[in-house]
Amino acid sequence: MNVPTDVTFHSGIVRTSDPENPIAEAVAIVGGRVAAVGRTADVLGATAPGTLTVDLGGAAVTPGLIDSHLHPLWGARLAAGIDLEGVSSLDGVREAVAAEAARLGEGEWVRGWNLDYVAFGGAEPHRSILDEAAGGHPVLLMFYDLHTALASSAALAAAGIDGPREFGDASSIVVDTDGVPTGELREPTAYDLVVDAAPAPTLDEECEMLRATFAGFSAVGLTGCAVMDGSERLLDVLERMEETGELGFRLDVFLWHRPEDDDAAVEARVAAAQRSGRSWRVAGIKLFSDGVIDTGTAWLREPDTCGAGRAGFWPDWNRYRDVVRRYDEAGLQLATHAVGDRAVSAVIDAYAELPPAVPERPRRIEHLEILADGDVEHLRGTGIVASMQPLHMQWRHEDLTDSWATRLGAERAATGFRARDVLEAGVPTVFGSDWPVAAFDPRVGLAWACGRTAPGPSGDGVVFEPEQRVSVEEALVAYTRSAALALGDPDRGVLRVGAVADLVVWDIDPASVHPTALGSVPVRTTLVGGVVVHDGRA
Repeated sequence: MNVPTDVTFHSGIVRTSDPENPIAEAVAIVGGRVAAVGRTADVLGATAPGTLTVDLGGAAVTPGLIDSHLHPLWGARLAAGIDLEGVSSLDGVREAVAAEAARLGEGEWVRGWNLDYVAFGGAEPHRSILDEAAGGHPVLLMFYDLHTALASSAALAAAGIDGPREFGDASSIVVDTDGVPTGELREPTAYDLVVDAAPAPTLDEECEMLRATFAGFSAVGLTGCAVMDGSERLLDVLERMEETGELGFRLDVFLWHRPEDDDAAVEARVAAAQRSGRSWRVAGIKLFSDGVIDTGTAWLREPDTCGAGRAGFWPDWNRYRDVVRRYDEAGLQLATHAVGDRAVSAVIDAYAELPPAVPERPRRIEHLEILADGDVEHLRGTGIVASMQPLHMQWRHEDLTDSWATRLGAERAATGFRARDVLEAGVPTVFGSDWPVAAFDPRVGLAWACGRTAPGPSGDGVVFEPEQRVSVEEALVAYTRSAALALGDPDRGVLRVGAVADLVVWDIDPASVHPTALGSVPVRTTLVGGVVVHDGRA
């Protein structure tokens, strides 16, 4: 087991995320917990002889950052093969698939991720482009939002897909006028048929995937996350990893409940929730109320420009209400995906039917991409956590030609990602990436939350709804103290005496730079429980 380092960081800027003492100069760590916070002279005076002392030289310390919504194992598995980020044309997709197919052996699968809807120029995605480029290889490409996939004819055949099917949620196998699958698979229940037909990694291989993933998280200042795709397989992987070493990362796992899951599945998840490890636990249940705007599966108050968005994921909303009540009675935290404004409202109403939430299990809504003024007011005073991802604005286009804005229209697109309004309504607000949908680097998330424009040196890109920008200090709290409280943990995400020593040392104070420069502020050191898990100087 890794031993915490007793260390005092001094002569810098310590942003504590503690409302009673937000700024200090020094912080001392003893036995994996914060022992002192305050002025440099006072903290050094209380430091035991022989303790390691680090002169920050004006650098900054913050609590460890917590990504409030990501998918580490699911992401590591689906973010496989070629990264299609930035590929904006069908020719580009063909070239990438053909190059990967030429590299592989006979019969091997071409996998890819980060596919953008814009590459299809408004046309419906079709397997023919993959069939032409892959030379008979099965192909499965994931769109960037992980709500749609495109499969080749060979991949569909491997999964036994030859026509439409009925699912217990809004998932669908898209077919042409003759009932032949086009290759487009909407939502996980549909595309998992092909994922399950592709070669799967072993348990040990998945452990190695996660070790590499967690190392990447640590390098950018993440010390924990809320896992929103929990499964028994993930719990098996985490148990195996702790048998062979320390995770060096904290995980609060939300087990995934699908609308088609029956009562036996509910009981199985309640039982699985008893599992835990040294640095991970099952925190609650993740449910879906709708899909995404780009494919017309979000649940909207008014239909989108294509006439979609009239319904949520559950054929019977009363079943959702019953399921959340049963999980709540079992003592599990509730987190519900709700992108559209109608979905957000419906979830708020369903939560309101439950007994009052307790501090260790606040109820959550994930995404809240578009909100009318009335929806913001509906949230006020409920205690519901708004778990938002401002960096998902990265796919928006100034001329509104992106699929998200095209579906919504200009007026409703302007109601997207209302972080400022939600915060000012007194709603507990946390930020995350939804990785692998977007980059897990929280510095990029901070840049989008604070600048609402692409991070970079120029700082002259389009700013989406500038009135919705939040301050760096507010964004840091959303990634630290608020994120921990949203998981029912008051001893994380804050630098105060007695709190766990999860912290990040930055080369410069994040609050001292322009929001567009936040994405490149160097992370010097990351500690989890006083153990150094990343040293940027090594």
